[in-house]
Amino acid sequence: MWKIYEHKSTLKGLKSLPIDILKRYEKWKDIVAISGPAGLKQIKGFNDEALRGEWKGYRSSRLNIQYRIIYKIENEQLFVKVIKVTAHDYRRK
Repeated sequence: MWKIYEHKSTLKGLKSLPIDILKRYEKWKDIVAISGPAGLKQIKGFNDEALRGEWKGYRSSRLNIQYRIIYKIENEQLFVKVIKVTAHDYRRK
């Protein structure tokens, strides 16, 4: 089983998300907890991909057309750190 760590700013941001996005996020967490990021590649709708530029080293998964999860795999196994759930704005703040 993979461990998922949610950054505290992510937890604050989740409160303002639409209900359907929250449900999709919970499903994403279930998939990652059971089979890790490799399980996301099996589900085409998540479009899991590595990011480039100043987000190099991070990954992104699609929750819907607008919302994305930005996360990082640490220690190469068993630990996923969710940085933010965002409305497709990848600029670092």
